[in-house]
Order: sequence, then structure tokens, then C-alpha cells
Amino acid sequence: MKKPLLFLLITFLVTLNTFSQETKDSKPAISRNHEIKLGAIKLLSGGIFEVSYEYILDTNQGFGAALLLNLDTGNQYVENYSLTPFYRMYFQTKEDYGAKGFFVEGFVSFFGGKNYYYTYDMLNTIDDNFFDTSVGLSLGKKWINSAGFVFEFKVGAGRNLLNGSEFDALFKGDLYIGYRF
Repeated sequence: MKKPLLFLLITFLVTLNTFSQETKDSKPAISRNHEIKLGAIKLLSGGIFEVSYEYILDTNQGFGAALLLNLDTGNQYVENYSLTPFYRMYFQTKEDYGAKGFFVEGFVSFFGGKNYYYTYDMLNTIDDNFFDTSVGLSLGKKWINSAGFVFEFKVGAGRNLLNGSEFDALFKGDLYIGYRF
């Protein structure tokens, strides 16, 4: 009597393990919805830290925000800080492409920095702080491997609206390295 009961218990445990749900770690990278990226060129060349988060809505669209901090304010980069929310549309030829490939991005950038003015002898500079807002478009391409690592190239420009910056346009772009989770 005990042997059939033991056999049924073992069978039940084996089938329970077989039909259990997938864990989050076993999901393929294409079906994950969150992505975080770091701007590599700005960080390596000028001490400018840019991190970006994107939520993938489906295979064709996503939205998120980027935060930029200029850690070395002596480099005369236009932005000392910025917050840039964005929306992306992905264009591809396959149905299951998974929010990667060629994309078009619309963004609004809220940023601040310093305008640098040179005196007539070019030896002295005068700087003043500003805040501005920019609306623009970017183009780019994103690659993702099966483990979830992301490589992205993006370039874009936006029109400054408040005339706080000495420039009429803001240029965005970098090579981004990240992870989809």
C-alpha cells in the first residue's frame, strides 16, 4: 500500500516541476520591457555622464527619458545638465523584431548650462548660466543580443525655444551601451 502512494507522490512532484511557470530570468531578451543605457563617447571623452531608460511598449514603439550630467564643467560643453523625455517608433521588416533596428525618436529636452563670451583680446572669458528647452528629432539604430545586452547609435537635433542658450539648436547623439531586463 505504501509503494503505490510513494509512486503517486513522486509522479505528482515531477509533473508539478514540469508544468511550473517560467521565471523572469528565463524570458528571452526580445520580450523584456525595460532597458537602461549609458552614453559611452561622452563619458570617455569629456566626463559627461548620460544615462537613459526606455520602456518597450511593443515591438514597434517605446518611450523613456535620458538624464545628462556634466561632471567636468571646465570642458565648455553646451549642457551642464539635462532631462530629455522621448518617444520612439521602430521600423523593421519582421513581425517579431522586438523593438530593435532603425528608429525615429521625438524628444523634448530641458537643459541648462553656461554661455561663454570672449572679450576683445580673447584672453578673458565671461560666462553666464542659462536654462532652455528644445524640441527635436533623432534617428538611430539599436542592436540587441540574446543575453539582453544593447548597443545603440543615435544622432539628432532640436530647436531651442527659450533663447537662453547662445546656440539656436541642440545636437544629441552618442554610442550607447546597455542592458534590457
